[in-house]
Amino acid sequence: MEGGAAAYNSRTAEEVFRDFRGRRAGMIKALTNDVEKFYQLCDPEKENLCLYGLPNETWEVNLPAEEVPPELPEPALGINFARDGMDEKDWLALVAVHSDAWLLAVAFYFAARFGFDKEARMRLFNMINNLPTIYEVVTGAAKKQTKEKTPHNSSKSNKSGSKTPRQENTKASKMAPPKDDEESGEEEDEEDEEEHGNTLCGACGSAHDDFWICCDVCERWFHGKCVRITPAKAEHIKQYKCPDCSTNKRARA
Repeated sequence: MEGGAAAYNSRTAEEVFRDFRGRRAGMIKALTNDVEKFYQLCDPEKENLCLYGLPNETWEVNLPAEEVPPELPEPALGINFARDGMDEKDWLALVAVHSDAWLLAVAFYFAARFGFDKEARMRLFNMINNLPTIYEVVTGAAKKQTKEKTPHNSSKSNKSGSKTPRQENTKASKMAPPKDDEESGEEEDEEDEEEHGNTLCGACGSAHDDFWICCDVCERWFHGKCVRITPAKAEHIKQYKCPDCSTNKRARA
């Protein structure tokens, strides 16, 4: 639809998050892989232009919606006017910041429109907050943060190198190991708290639990009980796909 207000049927926090993730992926493509095409479309000689991310992981540069108020919140206007007045990297970073603000506005517009309660809004925010911002991706800050948070102890690291629940294998987490003595146990507890305290379940949005499993597609972590996976069952899973990624694959098929 015009102005990026594509058709939507989102009714739950998970559905709104899928919409958010699709729009975010499209905008990241515009500002990274498709940056040359994006740069050319943002001609300063044209009228006010906006960058829109669409739920199907594509993007478009278009005029703002004509109706007032618009069907969805509008992105920053006139991004093309600043294109030649600043360094290209700074311009892309500026567009990225405004894109992050727009994505949050759209997500919580849906949350308000569909009457999400406090718990649903918090679940939606936690899922969004588990992803790097577009600004962090475009400027490289996301990679830098990942490297800084990579544990030095290989027994506590995971495939992505980011902060995650403790692992029993490449998939599932485990309970804290037995303490050899009081001092070493205290040090390990403090280290674990610092590394993993902010990890949130992609399903329920809460943090602490004994058993976790990571999706190989979206790389989000889930409580085993939230996705009905037991430690014994996880041992036999070569590639785990969370309910969202499994549903998306079936839909594309």
